[in-house]
Amino acid sequence: HVQLVESGGGLVQPGGSLRLSCAASGRTYSYDCMGWFRQPPGKEREGVAAIDSSNGRTNYATSVKGRFTISRDNAKNTLYLQLNSLKTEDTAIYYCASDGSIVYGYCSLGLDYKYWGQGTQVTVS
Repeated sequence: HVQLVESGGGLVQPGGSLRLSCAASGRTYSYDCMGWFRQPPGKEREGVAAIDSSNGRTNYATSVKGRFTISRDNAKNTLYLQLNSLKTEDTAIYYCASDGSIVYGYCSLGLDYKYWGQGTQVTVS
């Protein structure tokens, strides 16, 4: 079992930056794929970025590519998401997740991850 706790959300102006963290505990060594997802107000949850700890390979949604950076510190069991050049449409609850699948050699951005955090609110206004 894995527990995930996100932090770092908040209110930021358009063009600003935030860094989200996700602290993992439990059997984290078992799962290579971890990812960030978000759910904008009134919309469905969507994949944002994912990373494979076995090879460092990353996968990004088109809407965030070049602005967001996912990283992982395996020694600290912590997942990060650096959000730059934020737009109002990035407003959402951001979730981290672990134990995802690999599709065509990359960690999936689908919702089929087994473990989820409680989310952290990011508001761009």
